Amino acid sequence: MKTILITGCSCGIGYETALYLKEKGYKVFASARQQKDVDTLITLGFTSYLLDVTSKDAITNTLNDILKQTKGTLDVVFNNAGYGQPGAIEDLSVDALKEQFETNVFGLHEVTIQVLKIMKKQGYGKIIQHSSVLGLVSLKLRGAYNASKYAIEGLSDTLRLELLDTNIDVTLLNTGPVTSSFRKNALIKLKEHIDIKNSRFKINYEKSIEAKKSDVPFNLEAIEVAKIVEKIIVSKNVRPRYYITKATYLLGFFRRILSSNLLDKILIKI
Repeated sequence: MKTILITGCSCGIGYETALYLKEKGYKVFASARQQKDVDTLITLGFTSYLLDVTSKDAITNTLNDILKQTKGTLDVVFNNAGYGQPGAIEDLSVDALKEQFETNVFGLHEVTIQVLKIMKKQGYGKIIQHSSVLGLVSLKLRGAYNASKYAIEGLSDTLRLELLDTNIDVTLLNTGPVTSSFRKNALIKLKEHIDIKNSRFKINYEKSIEAKKSDVPFNLEAIEVAKIVEKIIVSKNVRPRYYITKATYLLGFFRRILSSNLLDKILIKI
């Protein structure tokens, strides 16, 4: 039975992926940042952990407990935990940017380097990093999130090169719009860190607050991501990245063929 640790399983992609893989017969270790979500996962039959990826000790303790249950091995890790901090660059404090990177980049990196020790010792493994279409292109008013995903792309591409002489695969998921609590959580961060009232982007922020989920084109259900994760687990030839949603394919294609100026003309309208 293959084993997998998934971070950020409170809802959306992490939650649906955990459920899907469990039903397929995998041993899923599902983690979440809040106790209520861990309790829910436990009632569903998961071995679940209270794990905030910004805590090095919490990561270490989680992995040590997993290894006790698996006799020292872990086949796959899906670094899914993360959130989006909206806001124009000029409205974004350094503290808000640091907070974004603590979870999306530094937390992901800490999980990765700790898991690498396990995988190098056992001689194999797969590391799945949750990036985004916004790791390929940038959208206005999403600077912190864009930057965090670009950082994940750079770290993962480099790590893949450094592990070519091993049996450890590193791959990226470039997801577009997927049904989850991502937008709801992003709006919380918008109100928490951005001075909406005194920003020249006030109207833009207010529109985003009022927008409905149905306004998002090319949206997919989270189960579609779960299916790709399983595809990676069973694949003998893992690709460097997997595009998920039509939005990712379109914008990824435009990124390759258009000049920056032409691409900007498209992106500014989104």
